[in-house]
Amino acid sequence: MGDALNADGPAADGLTPSPYADAKTELGTLFLQALARGLAVLTALGGARGGLTLNEAAEAAGLSYQSTRRNLLTLLDLGYAEQRGRYYLPAPRTLGLGYARLSGLGLADIAQPHLAELATRAHESASVAVLDGAEVRYLARSATQQVTSVSIHPGARLPAYATSMGRVLLADLTRPDQERLLAALPPRPLTSFTRTSPMDLSQLLTQARHDGYALVEQELELGLRSMAVPLRDARGRAVAAVNVALHAGPETPEQSRERLLPHLISTARAMEADVAAVFAFGPVRSD
Repeated sequence: MGDALNADGPAADGLTPSPYADAKTELGTLFLQALARGLAVLTALGGARGGLTLNEAAEAAGLSYQSTRRNLLTLLDLGYAEQRGRYYLPAPRTLGLGYARLSGLGLADIAQPHLAELATRAHESASVAVLDGAEVRYLARSATQQVTSVSIHPGARLPAYATSMGRVLLADLTRPDQERLLAALPPRPLTSFTRTSPMDLSQLLTQARHDGYALVEQELELGLRSMAVPLRDARGRAVAAVNVALHAGPETPEQSRERLLPHLISTARAMEADVAAVFAFGPVRSD
């Protein structure tokens, strides 16, 4: 066990008071303050990518240095925390606690409530999809209206090159991987607006990577506009994309972007927080 926990230290100054400080008085003997403090420390560790030092854990949990030290000693001894140099992290054993249910969730389970909220706020249909070869495969959807002539449902596939979700996912790949996937499903004109030139598509992917979103105007189907942003894992990789789809009018594409992009970004960030928590100890599951 590291020296940081074996050495005594002064009480931390200027800490945010613990929300459990007066709970014993208010709730009586049924409230286990020691348990609450241990959970506060474990929660603090779980909310920090890369772990926390002892002082940082005390500040995040709102506890004294000594109380945090005792709780970390206990968590380490029981196998619910691990130490890496000066930093302390939740150990995989935490999945056996209340996280057991979360460990069985897939990306679609995480995405669905966020999509329902996005569709309500934006008043447009919203979806999440992953890149599957040269196509996007839909995982979850919340539809407010029928905006395409084909039925879109979980498991449906569309060509990545002509979709907003496909473009933000292709944009996250290396140039050789982009070229390989585009060659596997050669772009063809699906409408008079479809961009099929390798040079055009390369520029569009570069722009999507730079902007952090893609907007596709009637390239998949006439009258259909869609906009997407990437959904990233804890390492920053685009593991999925979230989009909204709407009729191409009466708004201009620029008006749609101004109205919908903030909603898309905030939804993606909320999903990413859940993804980071659920898949903290393993790869993101999209099956």
